[in-house]
Amino acid sequence: MQNKLVSLQNIRVKFDDDEILKGINLDIYDKEFVTLLGPSGCGKTTTLRIIGGFVTPDSGKVIYGGAEINDVPPHKRPFNTVFQKYALFPHLNVYENIAFGLRIKKLPEKQIKAKVTEMLELVSLKGFAKRNVNSLSGGQQQRVAIARALAIDPKVLLLDEPLGALDLKLRKDMQIELKKIQQQAGITFLYVTHDQEEALSMSDKVVVMDNGIIQQIGTPQDIYNEPKNAFVADFIGESNILDAVMKEDYIASLSGYDFKCLDGGYAKNELVDAVIRPEDVDVVPAEKGMLAGVVTSVVFKGVYFEIIIDINGFKWMIQTTDYQPIGAMIGISIEPDAIHIMKKSVYSGVYGDYSSFSDEVDNPEVETSNEVNTNL
Repeated sequence: MQNKLVSLQNIRVKFDDDEILKGINLDIYDKEFVTLLGPSGCGKTTTLRIIGGFVTPDSGKVIYGGAEINDVPPHKRPFNTVFQKYALFPHLNVYENIAFGLRIKKLPEKQIKAKVTEMLELVSLKGFAKRNVNSLSGGQQQRVAIARALAIDPKVLLLDEPLGALDLKLRKDMQIELKKIQQQAGITFLYVTHDQEEALSMSDKVVVMDNGIIQQIGTPQDIYNEPKNAFVADFIGESNILDAVMKEDYIASLSGYDFKCLDGGYAKNELVDAVIRPEDVDVVPAEKGMLAGVVTSVVFKGVYFEIIIDINGFKWMIQTTDYQPIGAMIGISIEPDAIHIMKKSVYSGVYGDYSSFSDEVDNPEVETSNEVNTNL
């Protein structure tokens, strides 16, 4: 059984008249990689800062080791933080930056040397001890910041969008490195990001937030395959989200067609939301399709084509390896396990129709620029 390290209990925070957190409840366990994921302003960084001790909640409790720590200052909490701006000391070399917290603790020089050497190896910077931090790349500077934070053996490492300043390729490389470092260090990471790919690729547990409320907690697979509402479905990857009616268990009616699905337990004729991922839609000849519509946009994405299809006024997104020209009438086929049914929520009707995207390319000049040369 996992050991619970930190527990947030009904945390509420107001800044002026704006309620930032609206009753957050969250348990964080030993050796987990937990990611707080959501758009800007959703409350994820405030949640991190509350755990770190930089913000005091207006109500609720922060529990560590079974004891409330609301009034414990940051430097007395067994946590450490890595920010997007690494805040390295420019007048100190790599070795001394990593050793800084250890010197504050007045540890013996032999122990400091052993720990810094261990940290340099952990973050793949062996041989960089005497380098000036200003001579390092962004990714290397970030590794120094992580090594410095880990050197004092925190129980939880808090990371506030630490990859935000890096370019795309380096960010992807560092995602792999961070997960490896977390596993090798054997401690809990609490990570804040608005990047869905980062959350899915690194996390053991994802906490999806919006408007100061936790929308869903689960593994990356759970969050992607079983979203709780239209916000989660749309925020984690691309989704077609349609109004549907549960005719009976395992039968959902949408866009004028009754589809078999794997969901049950809803009231007869209950209004629901249906989520269908673009990669789960099969393109077939129009006459063989469960539904049929007109292609309004085609964008080549390298591995697949991203196609927008107008079906009865709803713009579907489909990801397929089969090229279809703009203006073509095509059919779609959907397997039962590709349809996920969700309860109606405040987010219903807000997400999942790509009409705004399609309107941008309804202009013939833009259509031409998006149409793909099939001779590539």
